[in-house]
Amino acid sequence: MAKPAFDLTLYFVTDHRQSFEHTCAVVREAVAGGVTMVQLRHPDLDGGELLEQARALKALLAGTGVPLILNDRVDVAHASGAEGVHIGQSDLPPSAARAILGPDAIIGLSAVTEAEMAAINPVDVDYVGIGPYAVTTTKADAGDALGIEGTRQAVKIAPVRACAIGGIGENNAAKVASTGVEGIAVVSALSLADDPRAAAGRLRAAFESGR
Repeated sequence: MAKPAFDLTLYFVTDHRQSFEHTCAVVREAVAGGVTMVQLRHPDLDGGELLEQARALKALLAGTGVPLILNDRVDVAHASGAEGVHIGQSDLPPSAARAILGPDAIIGLSAVTEAEMAAINPVDVDYVGIGPYAVTTTKADAGDALGIEGTRQAVKIAPVRACAIGGIGENNAAKVASTGVEGIAVVSALSLADDPRAAAGRLRAAFESGR
């Protein structure tokens, strides 16, 4: 099986503060509105519960062409048949994740600094998540906001495809696009939207207008 083609344009990261029933409803509507990738992130769940959720989302996404990515948990990604994993600097090394998941998995890595970018082997890492772009309350340890210039510089030194994350919404998506990222990753912009399908459509249109 060849690595699935993946589109970073509008990447939805699930909100662990919401119920899984709500998350499934948001994913269903947001994908219909233009979301191109989905990441399941729930740092508080044990492996068994997370595996159940991953399998449910995998079934929900079947036939849409939208890949499911697991946050951090390489073991759950492997067991659920998800298309890939997104890991941080303190998680399992990308080379180890690649060894477990194989050459066809999509592997993303959070990276910002020159040293972090220089350490990336494109054999092991398919894309980088750069952020936070702006102040965000979704992730407590997100770090300082990079803004346009910081994000643009990170994109320039990234040896693989890049998406931006953190504090991104309809009001700044076009500006984020001007940094050269291939896409935007969002959480609350969709998880808290009254109409996730419409919100996804507006977000995607705003981002694409800034390219």
